[in-house]
Amino acid sequence: MAITNVTAVGQDGKKLEPLCITDGNVNSRGISLASRVQLAYESPICEYPKKPPLDRDFYQQAMKVKRGLVFLGEKKVQSKKWERWWVLRVEQGARRADTPAPCPPPPPGRRAPPPLAWPLPRAPSPAGPAGPRSRPESAGRGRRGMARRRRGRCGRCGRCGRCGRGALLACAAWTAGWVLAAALLLRAHPGVLSERCTDEKSRRILAALCQEYQGGVLVGDLCEDLCVAGQLRYQRCLYYERGKKVLQATWRGRPIILKSKEEAFSSFQPLSLPEDAAEEGGPDALEAELHLLVAGEVRNALGLELSGGSLGPLWPGRRGGGRRGQLASLWALLQQEEFVLFSLLQDLSRHALPVLGSCGHFYAVEYLAAGSPRHRALFPLEGAAGVPRGGRGQARAVSDMALSFLDMVSHFEDDFAHRLHLCDVKPENFAIRSDFTVVAIDVDMAFFEPKMREILEQNCTGDEDCNFFDCFSKCDLRVNKCGAERVNSNLQVICDKIFRHWFSSSLGSWAIPFPLQRQLRDAVQECADPWSMARSPPRAATDVFWKLRSLLRATQRELQEAEE
Repeated sequence: MAITNVTAVGQDGKKLEPLCITDGNVNSRGISLASRVQLAYESPICEYPKKPPLDRDFYQQAMKVKRGLVFLGEKKVQSKKWERWWVLRVEQGARRADTPAPCPPPPPGRRAPPPLAWPLPRAPSPAGPAGPRSRPESAGRGRRGMARRRRGRCGRCGRCGRCGRGALLACAAWTAGWVLAAALLLRAHPGVLSERCTDEKSRRILAALCQEYQGGVLVGDLCEDLCVAGQLRYQRCLYYERGKKVLQATWRGRPIILKSKEEAFSSFQPLSLPEDAAEEGGPDALEAELHLLVAGEVRNALGLELSGGSLGPLWPGRRGGGRRGQLASLWALLQQEEFVLFSLLQDLSRHALPVLGSCGHFYAVEYLAAGSPRHRALFPLEGAAGVPRGGRGQARAVSDMALSFLDMVSHFEDDFAHRLHLCDVKPENFAIRSDFTVVAIDVDMAFFEPKMREILEQNCTGDEDCNFFDCFSKCDLRVNKCGAERVNSNLQVICDKIFRHWFSSSLGSWAIPFPLQRQLRDAVQECADPWSMARSPPRAATDVFWKLRSLLRATQRELQEAEE
């Protein structure tokens, strides 16, 4: 029987006394079972006259070790700490011995053979290749005993490993369930993993902004009031989301919102102009080069082709300050799609927020209380003028807001050179003025038609791959490509996410006739179905729009007559 002399090294790195291994049994004198040991071969290897063949049961047991299952007595242990014990046993191919013997010294002048490789092939019997295989009587008893012990370990699981596989499948199913739940939560509430919004960090961000302003790195028409005069005062942090910072402040007594896509001015790509532009052509050449860069950035952000005369709202001449800081600040603002869109729409649409000014990469817009599902009417009605208490007052406010939403849909559809698509429709992205005019206050996911087509055209294997937030397309399976044409519309999404809340079960409390309530509910359900609207001709969508508008006008008349 082969006995290997090994050295055990404890967790502290100190060598322990020499051990001998026979059939995988290790004399563990001086080794704690909880210690992490490393076993290495050392000469000499002591040979006995008779070397038995490799036991197949030991080999199968070692295969389980390599798969990560180690059996110690009657207990299944998931641990790599014991793996070397089993491997050493199989490598030497020895049978179990009652008492491991100490390793005798090697004969004089004899070299130790090299370590055996894994796995060890089956050893022939001493009778030779052609002779009968030597099998001691104790081997059969040992094999039968091991089989009985293995059945005892399996217990009521039947076959060995069945319980382990069942537990593994249950663990995998449990993990998959949590992963799916987390994915659904992130889809419904993408801000759950957003950075925590604190006043302390918001003040540090504004302090760093003022420090760069005083160093001449950036400029803006609000920097003086924010950093020197103290007429622009921070109030509170509204939210941080995917790098975007939104803060509330007061400017000369007027509530405003400060926004930036990034926290630091250095996070934006710097402006690179040809060094010889100003030298060769003077300021006019530099201005012409800047016009081209601004037009290109607007094209990339919105998909619009703008002429030089259309750049007035974006031109930095009205923002004051040094030329270098002025250009750097403009370039940081142009890299924010929402700023570009608000700047271009502020003189063209009453449904978009005007830009009041900027300081570096932060720009200011009017403060309006955003909507929320917590409000019964989705939007706070306390600041609206002339809203009487009771069901009639809320019904009249809801009908006014619904008509304003329809006006915004028609405005974004027809009043620009390209249709403006809203791909993230929810109450939090809109607000109402005191006259119930609906205003889009977050347009990070608003795109004109050229940009929308570019976004929708992508590879696909099904229609679900062609959904970009609230903007849907269809997959052409012949070429595995999403269509560039949007199949739903702004009206359909607003009916689904806004009007359904208003014109469903809550209508029972309205002070209007029931037939009119039912007609409104049916019209909203027809409008909110994306696939029926997609399958219908374009004329059908127009008919639904005018039907809703007519029913809301009738609701206003009914409420006015009831008040009189």
